[in-house]
Amino acid sequence: MNPAKVRRDHLRNLTDLPNIGPAMARDLRLLGFERPEQLTGQNPQTLYDRLCELTGARQDPCVLDVFVSVTRFMDGDEPRPWWFYTPERKQNPLSDK
Repeated sequence: MNPAKVRRDHLRNLTDLPNIGPAMARDLRLLGFERPEQLTGQNPQTLYDRLCELTGARQDPCVLDVFVSVTRFMDGDEPRPWWFYTPERKQNPLSDK
């Protein structure tokens, strides 16, 4: 969902989260998540690495940015577009650039 349209009081489906559409919701389900609250406290790098492992393919690094956006949102941050987190990822030498 577009971050500007996200309502914290209306988080019932994965697609109610910022930056999550049908395709990313499928990826989250593949990772074992069915509800937004299950993403609270999750490590986005771990989610990204696990998705790469499960799919047998290196995912686009922007997927990591999306995971950062939703995990931080569920931990209390404002809803932000996924690209807000791209500069942070590119400065982290441990991330998959």
